[in-house]
Amino acid sequence: MVRIKRGNVARKRRKKILSLAKGFRGTHSKLFRVANSQVMKALKYSYIGRKQKKRQFRKLWITRLNASSRALNNTNYSTFIHKIKSSNIEINRKMLSQLAIIDPLSFEKLVKFTS
Repeated sequence: MVRIKRGNVARKRRKKILSLAKGFRGTHSKLFRVANSQVMKALKYSYIGRKQKKRQFRKLWITRLNASSRALNNTNYSTFIHKIKSSNIEINRKMLSQLAIIDPLSFEKLVKFTS
C-alpha cells in the first residue's frame, strides 16, 4: 500500500486558518490550534452579529420615531404607526426616521396629516 503524505493539503488548510486569524493578539494568531478555535468563535460571532445588527437598527428607528412624534404631536410611537397604517401610507420605519432627522418639516406635515 502506498504511503499518503498530507503535506500540501495540511499546510494549505493551516495557512488558510492562520490568514483568517491575522490581527488577533498573541498566540491567537500564531499557533494553529489556538487560532483555529478563535477563528471558529469569530465566525460564529460574526454570523450572530449580522442578525443582531438588523434588530438594533430597527430599535434605533423606533426610538427616533417615538421621540419625534412625541415632540411634534404629543403622540406615542404605537399610536403614530397605527395612524400611518390606517392612512395607507406605506413608508417603512427606516425612511420615517430619516425623514424625521433630515427633513423635520415634512415629517411634521406627515404627523399632522395622520392625526
